[in-house]
Amino acid sequence: MADNVEIVEGCRLPVLRKNQEHEDEWPLAEILSVKEVSSRKLYYVHYIDFNKRLDEWVTGDRLDMKKLQFPKKEAKTPTKNGLPGSRPSSPEREVRKSLDLNVQSATAPSRGKTLPTPKRKVEAVSLATQVPPATPVPSLPSSTEASQASVFPAVRDPNTFKSREDHEPISSLTTNGTARRLIPSQPGRKRKANCGGTDEDSQDSSDGIPSAPRMTGSLVSDRSHDDIVTRMKNIECIELGRHRLKPWYFSPYPQELTALPILYLCEFCLKYLKSLKCLQRHLTKCNLRHPPGNEIYRKGTISFFEIDGRKNKTYSQNLCLLAKCFLDHKTLYYDTDPFLFYVMTEYDSKGFHIVGYFSKEKESTEDYNVACILTLPPYQRRGYGKLLIEFSYELSKVEGKTGTPEKPLSDLGLLSYRSYWSQTILEILMDLKPDNGERPQITINEISEITSVKKEDVISTLQYLNLINYYKMWLFSYKKYGQYILTLSEDIVDGHERAMQKRHLRIDPKCLHFTPKDWSKRGKW
Repeated sequence: MADNVEIVEGCRLPVLRKNQEHEDEWPLAEILSVKEVSSRKLYYVHYIDFNKRLDEWVTGDRLDMKKLQFPKKEAKTPTKNGLPGSRPSSPEREVRKSLDLNVQSATAPSRGKTLPTPKRKVEAVSLATQVPPATPVPSLPSSTEASQASVFPAVRDPNTFKSREDHEPISSLTTNGTARRLIPSQPGRKRKANCGGTDEDSQDSSDGIPSAPRMTGSLVSDRSHDDIVTRMKNIECIELGRHRLKPWYFSPYPQELTALPILYLCEFCLKYLKSLKCLQRHLTKCNLRHPPGNEIYRKGTISFFEIDGRKNKTYSQNLCLLAKCFLDHKTLYYDTDPFLFYVMTEYDSKGFHIVGYFSKEKESTEDYNVACILTLPPYQRRGYGKLLIEFSYELSKVEGKTGTPEKPLSDLGLLSYRSYWSQTILEILMDLKPDNGERPQITINEISEITSVKKEDVISTLQYLNLINYYKMWLFSYKKYGQYILTLSEDIVDGHERAMQKRHLRIDPKCLHFTPKDWSKRGKW
């Protein structure tokens, strides 16, 4: 029936697919491309409100033509040159545009800076186990207030606690990176990639001033310049060692390789080749059996190699090309000089096989300890993701810094980081011992120093776990002061213990041989 009506790019209609329970469902999808193979039309669809890695080519019999929506055309409007212009738009573009305007108008006055908040009296953070349930506060304490909190003895008299209506709201703090941030351009090394931001950052601000490019990190991809090519997967299959991988997203491999049914990669140097015969010939000449660079960690079969993006540029670029197949929210760097790459490998008799990696800037002005992080699909859901995250914070401990990953995180990255932060913070809280019969007490600063997790991430994790509550209390019947109480319920404790029993892979600091370098004193890294 699809052949009776001409379906063009931008059309929307329900498309048949299988869900996780292998049941049929008909989610709304947008047609991104149409091609004809062996006199049969194929349609590349993006499922609305689904991740792009689920995009696929489908046949006409999976389309519900009864609910076909054609793309709308915008009214012709004069451009900057005074010439009329128009383009077809889908409903998603219209919604995205309205969201962009809302975000810009709401965030433009702040210019990415934190607005001053009224100072409060000195407050305490204490840990209470099995206290009566209290209403959680829906927002977070600011990092300044929480980190500067002094420790007071916890008031035990239940009459001092006020009712729900007396809970004071805590100032909001978000760390998911979706808020608009403007970072002024910095002098120095120029990058070869386009600077960009999140979807909200990609458009000019509502007052007509364009958002400044980000000059740090691995750069969030600029979705405003997305074209139909980069929205579609261009590699069908990758063979890497004993694994065959189905890419999730577009990666800018040479165009002549994108038509191949399988792209072959050397698993040690990551060089891409067009055929199995070429790969076999390459392996007779490739002397690498591990990533280039220095091995700075080894325990059992797990090793980490530190790779300088300037000294090993070809390997670093090949690693970025491979990673881009599974990371949609980052732009690709061809200039890898400002970055260090930490590659995790698994050893067997044939060599050191890549499991995953993370990259970081040699100099980060925003305390980023991770730019990109990826566990290859064959090794996912086996604890390697948390091991990569734990290793990044172990490096931060040696450097004597607190760190945070560059935002925004992917959906899988956010899950991994939230899980790691939760387990790490709960591990500290449960190890606290009462002092002279008083409740154990700890400050946000102390948690941050112990874990090297940035204070904002500590606070957001406590909020995510619904542990932090704020209470007003009276002193001498006339003076009021507040206190933050961390409440651990039995469910949280039991859930944490079950999770830790499953976590077998841990970083052993004794096996780490790493000396941090002061990159600011190096003229050319």
